[in-house]
Amino acid sequence: MHEPDGVVAVDAEGSLAFVGPAAEAPPELLAGAVDARPWVILPGFVDTHAHLPQLPNAGLGFALDLLTWLDRLTFPTERSWADPAVAERLAPAIFQAFAAAGTTTILAYGVVYEAAMDAAFRAAETHGIRAILGKVMMDRVTYDPTIEASTILERSLRESADLIARWHGAADGRLGYAVTPRFAISCTAELLRESASLARTTGTWWQTHVSEDPGEIEEVARLFPEACDYLDVYDRAGGLGERTVLAHAIHLSDRELARIVETGTRVAHCPSSNLFIGAGVMPLGRWLEAGVVVGLGSDVSGGPEPSLFSVMRAGAYAQMARRTLAGETRPPLGPLDWLRLGTIGGARALGLDDRIGSIEAGKEADVIVVDPAMTAPLRDGSADISTGADASAEADAGLLEDPVSLVSRLIFRAHPDMVRGAWVRGRRLEGPS
Repeated sequence: MHEPDGVVAVDAEGSLAFVGPAAEAPPELLAGAVDARPWVILPGFVDTHAHLPQLPNAGLGFALDLLTWLDRLTFPTERSWADPAVAERLAPAIFQAFAAAGTTTILAYGVVYEAAMDAAFRAAETHGIRAILGKVMMDRVTYDPTIEASTILERSLRESADLIARWHGAADGRLGYAVTPRFAISCTAELLRESASLARTTGTWWQTHVSEDPGEIEEVARLFPEACDYLDVYDRAGGLGERTVLAHAIHLSDRELARIVETGTRVAHCPSSNLFIGAGVMPLGRWLEAGVVVGLGSDVSGGPEPSLFSVMRAGAYAQMARRTLAGETRPPLGPLDWLRLGTIGGARALGLDDRIGSIEAGKEADVIVVDPAMTAPLRDGSADISTGADASAEADAGLLEDPVSLVSRLIFRAHPDMVRGAWVRGRRLEGPS
């Protein structure tokens, strides 16, 4: 629904009590209302793939292949969270940065350290963001030298189960847990199987990576010769299903694509990250046409920033390039399609679309307010252009009336400060100070 002059009312429980034209709003809702015009109210963004401890690395490691990037940048950064004081200091600022970018729900990887994940959950609880987090599980390759090889599987499962008991469903269901084996290269078949079982028995999510980089795919084939392809490694472990989110899924075979659709497994599309490290360009149109449920992921720090507006822009450019270079004949996604992927698409990927992802009466009030004037090609005060301000006002006069033009401007001329506020369940989230 696009309403140029609308009212959004939130009840005491943090749900949307009324959504519609101002002319149809009950008078009592308008008494004491906050007039946000000409700002725009949108559903809060749902980031379906990110790495909390990596945000300080954002923008580093351009064009390194995936495995080199992990070894040089990622693992040393995550190792620093062995000291829970680091997590206590950084996690609040990380959640503030995501909220400032318009993200109200995040599915994210943490680190291998239980104490650090406790600190991250506490920060999310205090901040107010809707967060599904998981302790990273690695037993074939790990960056924690203090863990004995003979006990690493048992310990990882025990710590994950303890975190689930403390945090899954906390804050009235605002916080959730995702059992998080990093990816097949760092995990044995036993860890993948036991982690998938843990997720099933506890009703939590299961998240990992698949088919991101050609070198990664080759290494998975070497490590799991019994599997017919990368996805089959997870299928044999019992990891596929509607509560599973697989990040990337760029280089799927026809068999893998059909199996993802058959099992209802979700995919997090991370185009900014895929371009940044040169992993490839997902044939997104084909995946959507086949029936894959797709959300968007920032994948910081593989992706260079947390803004899903930037992810949408990168994805749109990548798909247009694919049309030119690979002869893609499917119609390109338009601005509203990209907005839906970042909102209701992400909510569907997490199974939360009955609660969030769109602005509808009865849903929870997870919304953002955006200032479209920040995207103007000509800004007021352009004194060196005699008609600059007037030309800008004239050009943008109908912007709020046309949702395609409005969202196109927000995506392709996104400004880092244009998100003026973010709310979860009607509570305003704190952004960076």
